Amino acid sequence: MGTLDDYAFRTFPAAVSDDGSAEPATAAWIAAERRGFHDTRASDDALALTASNLVGDGRELTAAYATAGDPSIPVATFASYPGTLNVGAADLLPVHLISNVTVRPTHRRNGLLRQMMTENLGRASRAGFAVAALTVSEATIYRRFGFGVATTVAHSTVLTDGRFRMLTPPPGRSEFVEPAELRALAPAVFARFHAAHPGSVDRHTATWARISGGRTEKAEPDASLYAAAHFADDGTPDGYVSYRVTGATGDANGTDTDHVEIVDLVAADDGAYLGLWELLASIDLTVGVRWAFAPADDPLRWAIADWRAVKQTGVEDWLWLRVLDVAAAFEARGYAPDVAGALTLAVTDDLGYASGTYRLEVLDARATVTRDDTAQPDLTLAAPELAALYLGGVDPRTLRAAARLTEHTPDAARRLAALLTPTAPVYGITHF
Repeated sequence: MGTLDDYAFRTFPAAVSDDGSAEPATAAWIAAERRGFHDTRASDDALALTASNLVGDGRELTAAYATAGDPSIPVATFASYPGTLNVGAADLLPVHLISNVTVRPTHRRNGLLRQMMTENLGRASRAGFAVAALTVSEATIYRRFGFGVATTVAHSTVLTDGRFRMLTPPPGRSEFVEPAELRALAPAVFARFHAAHPGSVDRHTATWARISGGRTEKAEPDASLYAAAHFADDGTPDGYVSYRVTGATGDANGTDTDHVEIVDLVAADDGAYLGLWELLASIDLTVGVRWAFAPADDPLRWAIADWRAVKQTGVEDWLWLRVLDVAAAFEARGYAPDVAGALTLAVTDDLGYASGTYRLEVLDARATVTRDDTAQPDLTLAAPELAALYLGGVDPRTLRAAARLTEHTPDAARRLAALLTPTAPVYGITHF
């Protein structure tokens, strides 16, 4: 094991050279990040495209270099960039997004991740961000830094045989389109989805090529991709799906076994969502539809004749949040208009950002948060649980049952659940 004295750290904006190639430090950072996620080595063209996308996002890159090794090759990577998070209010909340975190196995347990994370969160706090966010490859890493699971997604398989029948015909119409058409159509549809769903994070630059079959940082154009769009009664696009068909067509008995695999499905409203599902279920020579990012409480189950046709094979953590400023975060959040009340929360935080005792008062769909460390709390919880509760996607009574929240006054968990009732179902589909 080494110490932090054995490393040099550098933070710099992603950059592209005048000739369009990845700037050398950015190229080395990309190569190290790809190694960390077991991606193939990138060609010069792939490096250039990746660098361009990172610049488009406004990503700030951090790298750790072993002083005993090549000073140009990172042994750990980290990135952050600004985005927006739907917190159930009229305005989207600026959020500090963290991504591309890797540490080489040969340099673990030397404090590299802690150094990069704590320094980065400090800069985010000083910049005025109330909340940081990330999605994770390993779920055991980030709690120590105050992150908690705020949203989930379900892995679903929907059987599309005779049991799939809509109980009420969806409005509008669906049409097959060329995947490339999504480059123009998808951003506006996603913007409407983003504005409607607490827990949604806006999308990064590379997304649009991936979901439309274009050339991406890691693959050539995808000829296997197909797409469809949904249109409202007035002709406005209000949903889309890109997908591919997987599996061998027909088994030994000539029975169809193919499945539709959803790459991206975005709907601006419930009617468009159900309309797209009606189209997916109608695709010939397939027996079902698979989707890795479905809502955990999927309305599709209630829309079709056989509830059991929707098979959820697992629910997975999705968006992890970290509250950096309790008052700013909870005052920016939306609240149900018929909710009123007050509670005092004591928060413990190993990094200090959320530590303190706070009185949360909700009235007329707005909150006032006052810090008073002399007040007697109704509840005590730690920073990861505060983050998990923030959007209202987790019931405080669930955390109480899990021994992650302590009540000091009777019924406090139920009262907090009422105050934090989300203004709409909590759900997001952006991975970053």
